[in-house]
Amino acid sequence: MRTVRSIRTMQNISRDLAAEGKRIGLVPTMGFLHEGHLSLIGRARRHADVVIVTIFVNPAQFAPHEDLNKYPRDEKGDLKKIKAAGGDIVFIPRARDIYPEDFQTYVTVENLTRTLEGTSRPTHFRGVTTIVAKLFNITRPDVAVFGMKDYQQAIVLKQMTRDLGYPVKYIIAPTIREKDGLAMSSRNRYFTPKQRPEALCLYFALRTAREMVTAGIKGTARIEKEMREVIKATCPTAKSDYIAFTDLTSLEPVTTVKERTVCSLAVWVHGVRLIDNMMLSGGPPGS
Repeated sequence: MRTVRSIRTMQNISRDLAAEGKRIGLVPTMGFLHEGHLSLIGRARRHADVVIVTIFVNPAQFAPHEDLNKYPRDEKGDLKKIKAAGGDIVFIPRARDIYPEDFQTYVTVENLTRTLEGTSRPTHFRGVTTIVAKLFNITRPDVAVFGMKDYQQAIVLKQMTRDLGYPVKYIIAPTIREKDGLAMSSRNRYFTPKQRPEALCLYFALRTAREMVTAGIKGTARIEKEMREVIKATCPTAKSDYIAFTDLTSLEPVTTVKERTVCSLAVWVHGVRLIDNMMLSGGPPGS
């Protein structure tokens, strides 16, 4: 496995691989990898000859009050995990190279970024789409794999990929959960052992919503009311940022659960902002 830090070197490697007819798979990450990330590498491995994993804590997607400086990092551990998972190349660029002095150009997806996470974090997706566009240009992937855990992000990036004409096969892989149902996240490490069970409030609320739909209850207002009660019962100090019911691909809000309706939520649990989602109909419970 090779570690690359120079943009120019990575570009040269990508060109050489393309010239050799190699199919390139890309898995962008911010590091501090868990089994969810590794599952994406495995998925890319099945669709590509060479798998490139990127590690870059992207400052452009963090607002000034967010946790950029304390975001967990473990480069040495990440490299071991990537090698074991089947990664071939790890690209770890420096922020000053990605965003040189007087950087002025950003990529923006319009409508899809104005809801859910975009409401609470208005500059977030501009940073996400910009860095992924740059990574696409640098690594020239044939396949890119993203996780359903960051559902809106995956949909926004899929739109960007299509709109900008990138010749990339786009794969959204299922959310990977802990045995108790908590969606895997690098931020889970912030919880103490005592706080950790209360982080399950998001999963319990989503599971309740899914059960209500299965029982024939389709009105989102009633479902949301029950979800909020479950959240408070599990974590009395939790503060919900949003609970939303949307169409899987358009992200348009719905008031009645239909085929391919996704419930997404963001909740502050002991000072940690967690997100999760679940398809309520037309897909597996964990999708």
